[in-house]
Amino acid sequence: RVTLLELMMVKVSDKNSFASEKSNVFVRHADFLAVCFQEKCGAVLKLTAAADAEDEEALVTIRLLDVLCEMTSNNSQLEHLQAFPGLLETAVDTLRLTHLAGKQAVNIFTATHAVTGQEEISHPAVGFKSHLIRLIGNLCYRNKENQDKV
Repeated sequence: RVTLLELMMVKVSDKNSFASEKSNVFVRHADFLAVCFQEKCGAVLKLTAAADAEDEEALVTIRLLDVLCEMTSNNSQLEHLQAFPGLLETAVDTLRLTHLAGKQAVNIFTATHAVTGQEEISHPAVGFKSHLIRLIGNLCYRNKENQDKV
């Protein structure tokens, strides 16, 4: 699943090969990806426990968020996902929960807390909060209703 999402990420982020017929395909799949993210977003919080650092559901959720960020960066899918019921609320709630989880344990969600000395950042959840903020920003872009919700 992670590999499939990474392949989707490459296709979505490649602006040159993004024709209108491909755009329609991705818009139809955007609903499915948004629902999957809403259902599985809590799995990332399990990563705060060291034993769950390789949790497959959490890795899938992180990749789902990456793909949703790319999809909302493209105007053809932005309006569709801005109107998707519950996606913005889920992203804001998940951001709150990851912020609290980061305060209660070792904060694995931001790069500033994950770096100690010269070691390389290798935890899959590093940057998760920044990607949530990016998704929230994209969902609020030129959308007064979503801005008022946040």
